[in-house]
Amino acid sequence: MRPVVIVSDLGHFKAYAFERTDRGTPRLEIIEEFESPEAHIRVSEKLTDRAGRFGMGGERNSLKGYGDLHNFEQEEQKKVLKKIASRIERVIEENQPERWYLSAPKRIQKQLVELLSEDTRKKLKKTLAADLTKFEKTGILERFGLN
Repeated sequence: MRPVVIVSDLGHFKAYAFERTDRGTPRLEIIEEFESPEAHIRVSEKLTDRAGRFGMGGERNSLKGYGDLHNFEQEEQKKVLKKIASRIERVIEENQPERWYLSAPKRIQKQLVELLSEDTRKKLKKTLAADLTKFEKTGILERFGLN
């Protein structure tokens, strides 16, 4: 089957099928595109300081710490990464490529690859620590050396 090229960041996901035309020109055909609205929402838009939530109380008017959401941003990032990994698994399962390519920003690339199954990782030919989601198809081909 045709190789697959996937470019992703926390907010965007694009999967392409790679092929060559009759004249040998490389070509990318979009097979799936996804935008994650969770990645674009600020923490302040997800949370509010509702009345009484962070209020004073207790015997000595001490602060209540049970309302703090520790590691909230990291947990949200993990959820988004799991969704992206799930999409990758589905694209690879549906298209059955012998090899595939992945581009993701350096800060999430390793975590994303670790979330993939061993079978999917075995077919992974090349990874780039770069955000190519806004690149034109020719730029993506050049960065992977497929041109």
